[in-house]
Amino acid sequence: MRSPVMKRVLVTGGAGFLGSHLCERLLERGYFVICVDNYLTGSRENIAHLKANPRFEVIEHDIIEPLSVDVDEIYNLACPASPVHYQHDPVHTLKTSVVGSLNLLELARRLGARILQASTSEVYGDPDVHPQCESYWGNVNPIGPRACYDEGKRCAETLFFDYNRRHGVPVKVARIFNTYGPRMHQNDGRIVSNFVLQALRAQPLTVYGDGSQTRSFCYVADLAEALERLMGSPEGVVGPVNLGNPTELSVLDLAKRVLSLTRSSSKIEFLPLPIDDPRRRRPDISQARELLGWQPSTDLDAGLKRTIANFRARLTGHPKLVSSVAGAGPDSVGAVAASPS
Repeated sequence: MRSPVMKRVLVTGGAGFLGSHLCERLLERGYFVICVDNYLTGSRENIAHLKANPRFEVIEHDIIEPLSVDVDEIYNLACPASPVHYQHDPVHTLKTSVVGSLNLLELARRLGARILQASTSEVYGDPDVHPQCESYWGNVNPIGPRACYDEGKRCAETLFFDYNRRHGVPVKVARIFNTYGPRMHQNDGRIVSNFVLQALRAQPLTVYGDGSQTRSFCYVADLAEALERLMGSPEGVVGPVNLGNPTELSVLDLAKRVLSLTRSSSKIEFLPLPIDDPRRRRPDISQARELLGWQPSTDLDAGLKRTIANFRARLTGHPKLVSSVAGAGPDSVGAVAASPS
């Protein structure tokens, strides 16, 4: 086994929102990072600031096709994660979760590598149990428009546990709850990116339903830390482990907070609730606290300010600010807002 400093790590979906932050974090740890992405939802811009690093390699590849690389650890983050994107080609979404997972599990089995699956809170569907703990089996509509993602991730979890039981592959399964932060896709279709863009463009903020449905929002840097901790946990810690922020907030309250932080004059517009949209979403992170010593540390307002600054930099055409804003302090919103367009 290589020394930890020389560890080679594969991140599939590495040019995506979360993947790019994870690649950045792993490079800071001194690892050699191989980023794999097909760029369906990932962006070359997300990793442009990393390409000068000699320990960073990028491979354009779709994991529904087998992949041959030599690595010690594999983070599988490859899959569209927002309804707009995963419903665009639901068959490919399912293939990514199922066939892609099989390909990566086979790679991990051949190499004797650890492999982490980025699963999702969507495996709980529209939950009848609140907050959601890992022992809850969920309430998922298997034939609805969200099922390509929900059931694909559930099947991927099954594969990971079967490879662990049958072949002894050292696996880790993370169930990720709502994550936000710099580098979110501008056409992501998820609540934080929607609200921030609409507020910055002086458009109505679209709230679905009456806005009483709840979500729990975890800042992306906190989530990347949690994934690294889970990967480095003892072999007996397999999961699934909920990773997210246990602070619950209504959609309407989030809209009002974004309006306040952006000083936007936008109004709130109410639209019909989408099919199978979860009513409440909040993780029980007791296992993450106990097994990983982890809980999110970024205040929502601070994280939203950094996110707003990043979106504003992209909208106003200041690409040099984009990567630096990701790690900036909360006061960075004002600095970017003052930049001429």
